[in-house]
Amino acid sequence: MSEGASIPAPIIVTALFGRRDQGWFDAQRAQHFPPERNVLAAHCTLFHHLPPSCEAELKHRLNQETRGLRAPDARVAGLMSLGRGVAYRIESPGLAAIRHMLADAFAPLLTPQDAGGWRPHVTIQNKVQPSVAKLLMEGLARDFHPRPIELAGVATWWYRGGPWEALSRHMFA
Repeated sequence: MSEGASIPAPIIVTALFGRRDQGWFDAQRAQHFPPERNVLAAHCTLFHHLPPSCEAELKHRLNQETRGLRAPDARVAGLMSLGRGVAYRIESPGLAAIRHMLADAFAPLLTPQDAGGWRPHVTIQNKVQPSVAKLLMEGLARDFHPRPIELAGVATWWYRGGPWEALSRHMFA
């Protein structure tokens, strides 16, 4: 257990990708993300900040949504400009339904960022000059084709200020 692990911390919730797709996203991130800022694996965030008090209920609900169930269909549907970065836009009605259920269940606990609209994506470049981001966006757009991706499950993480600390994994069948 890391130092500070017993101190309550916000919980982050992300989708987990299949091995091949995780490798592809990570390679894109390694190629385009500023190396000094690339401290996390590529991810699609469902929630940025849930309170630690909801840990048990969150795990229970994620188990219900994943255990023994087939993974929802998902695809990389397009590119997203982040202004100072670029992301791949993710489409998955099934993943959106899971997020919607969780958002309803934890509505009074959501931060403004998590209560607002959800734009599922995987960031592959961030915190660069807008001109650099625009060049990458244009370059990727030339060869972009939507493609299916595998959703393997959903994970929760403690956020303690640095790289995230794994809390739980909830895998689809």
